[in-house]
Amino acid sequence: MNVNAQGECLICATEDAPEDAVVFRDDLWAAEIVPGYEVPGWVILRARRHAELLTGLDTPELTTLGLRARDLTAAMTEVTGAPTTYMLGFGENYRHFHLLFIARGQDIPVDRRGGEILKLRTEQVDRAAALGLVPALRSAYARVAGAKAPA
Repeated sequence: MNVNAQGECLICATEDAPEDAVVFRDDLWAAEIVPGYEVPGWVILRARRHAELLTGLDTPELTTLGLRARDLTAAMTEVTGAPTTYMLGFGENYRHFHLLFIARGQDIPVDRRGGEILKLRTEQVDRAAALGLVPALRSAYARVAGAKAPA
């Protein structure tokens, strides 16, 4: 598990992310722009408690994961206009369960699609532009999630 200088899980430490980086937070899940992944249209969805890998999620987290992923994807599509949103989860370097959502626009060259899109992590980092999308993502997510909330 990767830890910071204080010995904390780096994914858990994003609980202290500044408000301008937060797309949404509920009791179980948070979606944020995180340091090192500040590419416009990239958002991390993470379990708010320290749960390792998909197998470490409890029943309420598993029950809501699909809903959060669906609503975050819909919000990202609406805001970015991207025809495709990737959802990547590895659990190798950071065992705390999280997924990276990447809105892949038409402007992304063919040689940077699929798994090659991760090269954009260094090639297209732009903190200001990534954070600039947060207000629209937050608004779209709230609307989409509210409209699709279970009765």
